[in-house]
Amino acid sequence: MDWQQHAARLADQSTEPDSRWLAPVAKTPRHELVPRWWKRNGSNGWQLKDGAADPEAWMKAAYADRSLITRVGTLHADRAEPDDQPHGLPTSSATVPSLVVRMLRHGRLGTGLSFLDLGTGAGGLTAYASMRFGAENVTSLDVDPYLVSAAGNRLAHMGYHPEMVTADATERVPGTYDRIVSTVGLPAGPGLRPVLSALAPGGRIATTIGRTCLIITGWKHANGDVIGRVERDMAGFMLTRSGDDFPPALSELFSLAREGEGAEISTGTYPVLDVAEAWELSSMLQVTTPGVETDYEQRDGIRSAFLAHPDGSWARASAMGTAAPEVHQGGPQRLWTALERIRGRLNSEGSLPLLGAWVLITPDGVCHLSRGKWRASIGNR
Repeated sequence: MDWQQHAARLADQSTEPDSRWLAPVAKTPRHELVPRWWKRNGSNGWQLKDGAADPEAWMKAAYADRSLITRVGTLHADRAEPDDQPHGLPTSSATVPSLVVRMLRHGRLGTGLSFLDLGTGAGGLTAYASMRFGAENVTSLDVDPYLVSAAGNRLAHMGYHPEMVTADATERVPGTYDRIVSTVGLPAGPGLRPVLSALAPGGRIATTIGRTCLIITGWKHANGDVIGRVERDMAGFMLTRSGDDFPPALSELFSLAREGEGAEISTGTYPVLDVAEAWELSSMLQVTTPGVETDYEQRDGIRSAFLAHPDGSWARASAMGTAAPEVHQGGPQRLWTALERIRGRLNSEGSLPLLGAWVLITPDGVCHLSRGKWRASIGNR
């Protein structure tokens, strides 16, 4: 199978002509890392795609600069039957190659430096790092033993033998590393401590913080603090998980948000939007209201957004098109009001203070953000 021309085209699309990552992308047979994957079939369902059964579609999918979902709920595509139609959230994927390259750049890898790829997934980032800096310097870690095993075997077939580790990074990270790049959203607070402990003094980390799209980079100082910044770049990675699936969504609360009258009914100021797709807004909402989850639907021209929080708070905003929405809110917090406060700041100031903010991550995993007079902390409650 002539995959090289497809890989070369992908490298041209996902890197620059003078990039040191161009060759790793161009020389990695990505299709071997993703022999089967899931494709959305309607709004909630998934359809299994088998590369060997349709080589042309396999090449097109594997060498497109996009993510390929490999696991939905607890069912990995490798282990699925042709008629399986899982329902649920994606729980693993082959990350968009251009995003992999961006995260590697943020990580500032170098010759002879020990490197941890946190979130093995399909193994693409591990493959790129192994090719460029030698697999003997690379460790790849994931909570899912099947992902670690499958990626390890496929990388070995390519001639790479990095250290492959199965562990829950929110509980322990074996070893110490000069560089850590995470392609899962790490939780601020106690769940971040093991990763910080595994970063060597003078080392550098690049990660997103769970439920945000903020890419945080920083250098570890002798006192254990990591000091850096929120990059002017964003990424949407899956949350870390500790078991077979994501933590269960707030399904009962979202049901209430869809049907409930609410303790407070009002008219919103701004049009309804899909909060999850408005990355900067949703990230700021997580900073100000940690733990909030979002959902969105559009039917017959009516747009509806839903917010829910573990403390029992919920909100629903619905409107035809861009009209002012009717807003229902319940529980101890007014979630839509919090969102509109952020949108008001964005409109009045032209930007939010997140991107480019300075970051101090203390050894307890709390992330302290600052930009000008603005201050915020994530993970301390």
